[in-house]
Amino acid sequence: MIIELHNPTVVVFGRGKLADLGERTKSLGGHALLVCGRSAMRRHGVLDAATAALEASGVAVTVYDGVSPDPLASEVDAAADLARRSGCDVVVGLGGGSAIDAAKATAIGLREGPIGPLVGTTLPAVPDAVPVVAVPTTAGSGAEVTKGAIITDDERNLKSGIRGDRLFPAIAVIDPDLLLTMPETVAVDAGFDALAHSVEGYVARRANPVTRLLAEQALEILGTRLPRAAAGDREPGLLDDIALAALLGGINVANASTCLPHRLQQAMGSVPGVRVSHGRGLAIVYPAWLRRAQPHAEVRFATIGRLLGHDDAVTAIGKMLETIGAGGTLRTNGFAHEHIDQLVGGITGNIGNDPIPDIDLALIREIYEDSH
Repeated sequence: MIIELHNPTVVVFGRGKLADLGERTKSLGGHALLVCGRSAMRRHGVLDAATAALEASGVAVTVYDGVSPDPLASEVDAAADLARRSGCDVVVGLGGGSAIDAAKATAIGLREGPIGPLVGTTLPAVPDAVPVVAVPTTAGSGAEVTKGAIITDDERNLKSGIRGDRLFPAIAVIDPDLLLTMPETVAVDAGFDALAHSVEGYVARRANPVTRLLAEQALEILGTRLPRAAAGDREPGLLDDIALAALLGGINVANASTCLPHRLQQAMGSVPGVRVSHGRGLAIVYPAWLRRAQPHAEVRFATIGRLLGHDDAVTAIGKMLETIGAGGTLRTNGFAHEHIDQLVGGITGNIGNDPIPDIDLALIREIYEDSH
């Protein structure tokens, strides 16, 4: 048996821990570029609270609030340019997975220059990486503890990952109280992303006994908590649990990586004018993928099904999608049949980590056709 685990991010988890953001960040730098989306963090007062925590500890703050739901390389370049001009030496990502990914990519851009050419590559480690502090306000992506950032290169119309140990945040401040601002649609989309990380961290070829233990705990949590969160329940104990499930999923992404559904979803970014969230895109392709993957890992998929309250994973996840109101089809989410060629051509990244052996373009097309 060979097990390799690597999680260098310091995790600070607990309600009220946003108040520690300043002291934690101060240990890394004196001037923070705070990266977030365009409106939600201001509207809910989270940006003000984070800024106040940083400034109370003597950390200067410059805000870049131009991140799209699918962050663009041009936005990351603008953030890095602002950080350079302002003299920032640490980056804080505040928001969902998109904001945190943009923050991680911004830190790379500060050292490497334009970020677009780096989309789809794995970067070597360097000693002088700009540190990142990740503060998630959704429970799903686990980006606060992963070594990748999903960015769309506007020039090539390519949505893919920038990966490598340099992408690990130095610190993750996870305050479940911040999930109080999470809309139900975001709870659904992010929650299914966390569920997918747990499933894939259990069946991936790189999975190991540790990632499977983490996946089992996350699946047990999400099986009962995700439907409640999707229905609008924001009870504090529930928020603690789903934040923990997202964290466990992120650790699994960093160590076991993901399977074919993540490659299928990322390719959706290759179709201009059609935008679907990461979690919803996963939900679209999951049933078709499960039907094909389950025969190749029957025992493990059966365990997943039982952890979610059913006899098999196909039934369990199908019921979950129905209960939380996620999924749909490519067609109902804006993709025309003629887009399937673009989707197939947009596949990037590792497809050899999936339980399905010898994946080819014919199978990928079949899953998209079945999901349309």
